[in-house]
Amino acid sequence: MPTAPQTTDELYQALQENDRRPYGRTRTVTAEELVDAAEQFAEPLPLVHALLELQEAYTYGSEPRKSPVVFARLLTLFDEQPDVFDERLRHTLFWRFKWVAHALRQLPEIPLASLRQWLTEMRDRYEKAGFGLQPYYGQAYQLAAHVGEDTTLAYELWAGRTRTRLSDCEACEICVRARYHLAAGDDERALRVWEPVLAGKESCQEEPARSLSYALLPLLRTGRTDRARELHLAGYRGCRRNPSMSPEVGRHLEFCALTGNEARGLELLAENRNLFDEVDSPLDQFDFLTAVEVLLQRVERLGHGDLPAAGYAGRTWTVAMLRAEVRRRADDLAARFDARNGTTAHTDRRRARLDRAPLLDTLELTLRTRSLDEVAPAAAPAPRTTAAVPEALPELIARARALEEQGHPDAPACWARLRTLVAGPDYTHPDDPAVGPLARLRADLLLDEGNRAGERERYADAVALHEQAAALYDEAGTPDHAALARACAVLARAEIPGPDGDGPEAKASALTAAHAAIVRLHEETPGPAPYVEGRLLRLRATVLGLRLQATGSEEHVAPVLAEADLLHAFATRHDLVGQVSGAMLLHASTHALAGDLPAAVQRIDALLEQLRAHGPAWHLPRTLGLRGRLQLGLRDAQAAYADLAEGLRLAADWPADAVDTSRLHGDLAEACMHLGRPDEALRHLTRSAEVSLRHGSRFDAFYVYSHAARLSLDLGRIEDCIALLDSLLAEPDVVAGELDDRLVAQLRLTRARALHAGEDLKAATAEFVALAAESAGWDDDPGSHAMIAGETAVLLAESGEFGRAREAADQAIAAHARAPRYEQLSNCLRELARLQARQQGADGLSDALAFLADAGRIADEARDAAYEASGRSLDTALAYEHGRVHAYAGAYEEALAALEKALALLGDAGPQDDHAGEWAECVRLAGVVEGIYLERPAPALARLDAAVTRLTALGHTEEAEPLTSLAAQLRDEN
Repeated sequence: MPTAPQTTDELYQALQENDRRPYGRTRTVTAEELVDAAEQFAEPLPLVHALLELQEAYTYGSEPRKSPVVFARLLTLFDEQPDVFDERLRHTLFWRFKWVAHALRQLPEIPLASLRQWLTEMRDRYEKAGFGLQPYYGQAYQLAAHVGEDTTLAYELWAGRTRTRLSDCEACEICVRARYHLAAGDDERALRVWEPVLAGKESCQEEPARSLSYALLPLLRTGRTDRARELHLAGYRGCRRNPSMSPEVGRHLEFCALTGNEARGLELLAENRNLFDEVDSPLDQFDFLTAVEVLLQRVERLGHGDLPAAGYAGRTWTVAMLRAEVRRRADDLAARFDARNGTTAHTDRRRARLDRAPLLDTLELTLRTRSLDEVAPAAAPAPRTTAAVPEALPELIARARALEEQGHPDAPACWARLRTLVAGPDYTHPDDPAVGPLARLRADLLLDEGNRAGERERYADAVALHEQAAALYDEAGTPDHAALARACAVLARAEIPGPDGDGPEAKASALTAAHAAIVRLHEETPGPAPYVEGRLLRLRATVLGLRLQATGSEEHVAPVLAEADLLHAFATRHDLVGQVSGAMLLHASTHALAGDLPAAVQRIDALLEQLRAHGPAWHLPRTLGLRGRLQLGLRDAQAAYADLAEGLRLAADWPADAVDTSRLHGDLAEACMHLGRPDEALRHLTRSAEVSLRHGSRFDAFYVYSHAARLSLDLGRIEDCIALLDSLLAEPDVVAGELDDRLVAQLRLTRARALHAGEDLKAATAEFVALAAESAGWDDDPGSHAMIAGETAVLLAESGEFGRAREAADQAIAAHARAPRYEQLSNCLRELARLQARQQGADGLSDALAFLADAGRIADEARDAAYEASGRSLDTALAYEHGRVHAYAGAYEEALAALEKALALLGDAGPQDDHAGEWAECVRLAGVVEGIYLERPAPALARLDAAVTRLTALGHTEEAEPLTSLAAQLRDEN
């Protein structure tokens, strides 16, 4: 707090500001400072308000030791000056007797006699004040349940009583009743009691998050797995990182451990690492730590005790180390509570949780399902199919070279084995003429490494590796292989953006020069082996294909086809089936790049026939993938789906790196969208991203995940969307700012929209405000800032913060001037006007009309720029909004005039018009304004009847129904 409040008005304003902060240290420290400030005033009322704020901060900030102390001061003030407490403050004071009872239960150092004495105090105070005792009996039951006594009588004494004004809210009492049945082993009855909370009909500060966490396991035990998954996603978001809800977080960790989602459990544990140090409640610590141990125990039993785990600050933990520490602390807490309570209840409950067997082998909780193997550092996926690697060194070298000549997908496994052997301190090279010198083998390994660097677009590394390989090939006396390595270096160098940038012309120039260099290398190499010459011809054709891809120029088509013909003829003559396939694939892709898709399909069909007859079989998945993409271009989604699915099936026969299954999944997602199967498309998108992640292509993976998140949001799977994005945004390279900042901003933007769709307005607004501030600095992309600032303004307006909304709207308008976003900004401005008029009525009319005036200028600009909106015209939408805004403000004549202008701009609805619904809604609102608010039912009925007749005659019966209903209402009222 910069300066202490000097007046009571300043104090009350500071208290209101603090009340808007999330619970945690910042809010608590500020509340403590405000109590100190309140003590300077002579009147006691400001101090009462400050103490109430402080007790709330302690209670929901998980500091139970301090809450009773503050309440004692409040109670003293009440006893000494009861007149200071009006009815509302008195109600708050007596309500918080329950908070103190709850706080004392959480502290094992408080004797059980003191807990009972406090309940007696509560009962006496309630009786003296004339309050019903149901809240007292509720606390008595909860103490009995905590201690581990027989709760039957205590439960009946509470549950059988009528609720009072001081009873806990309905949602909290439902949770307590449900947990009573849960403790009795009756899952079904507990879930029936819980249903109003689980369905969102009852809620409060901590509900439904608390009930959702308790309901997870009973839902699994009763076979409601989909419901459990749904509530896990929704419930976890409601409690994560919140110190006062650490037990709830723990139950989500336990749920992950018991459903085969140990990797997600570790991810959530890392996200909630703060709870190890910020939870001051021993009882909450006990509950949280027991759940953490359930997770860590499961991970360790699965053989992953050496995985890193997020634990107490100040040191690095493995799963096994953290489990031992957590077990020691939780055992100590259980012993302390049992000693205080004189029972073994906490030790018994702890043992029961730790002894619970998994309820499911696997349950797909999120769109990003990972195993423990995948979260291990430097984890590498094992090849799905790999031929046996020879043990003897000469045979291994010969095998690697033979497979390399074929382009066989098993070659990398052999090279990897050889790389390990050669790097060993005791490596001895075979003295075998068939193997050749060590320099030849080192060159082979460098060539393979350079090829892999090129595939990962690390072109500078590829150039260096290929040039090193060429020098060693020269040393080994294999000039044709040296030429091949140099040709590979030439191609990789051409892929590096030059000083003139990476535009089409610069790229084409670099590739043209690269082609000439490779041709010279080819021509200057005497007597290359057929395999080497085939590779050189393939490189010549490939570089020209890349040039065509960069420019799309018709003049670059024929040279590619000519080189492909040379390759095909040579490969056929020397029976190089892999290069025959490559030449045919070049033909097909060249026709596709030239825009002749039917010819490309014809070439692909010939290639598929060739592959099925002569091989190589590992080219089939890639070829089917290209055919599928061509079918998508020809708008035959069903044929595309068949090809892509077959390609994906065949890809499973080969090592993981042999086929770009990420691309196949991505293309299948597109086919599924065209076929109207968005849920299947979502699965393929997430699998595409997972494959890219396993191969180390993190940008590609996150880009695809971004598409998956937006699709899940479009499908209404809001919690899936948020959970996916939360997982991605918690990745270490994202947190460290190492991933592309614009891609991360897109992920955050989608998350903010999902939060808004999920009605978490506070969190959505905070994220939008942050994004708007960041995007203000995007000088290269003012259009995105205009969009983000506009959406931010709308959310601020929904929260009633119209001053800040105006500021954000002005930012959007300024950015729009640099990069127009006509329709998006017009939509935002009209919505701002509507929100202000609806919330403030006539008082907000002038500001609402200012927003509409801005929208009018945007519409004028769009008209001058010949911009056509994708939906209704901006002028029509503006006229309609003028009608709504004036209606909200009670200016009904102006509203009716604006609506009639909108109807004129729309024109009469026609038989095929897609604006029939919009036209009907405009007529309906005009009828409401004219018939109800202006009390002119006759012209309103004439308007409505004419519209109903027209709409019905044109077949728009659904659109006519609201008008018919309104007309009937007007007739009934008159």
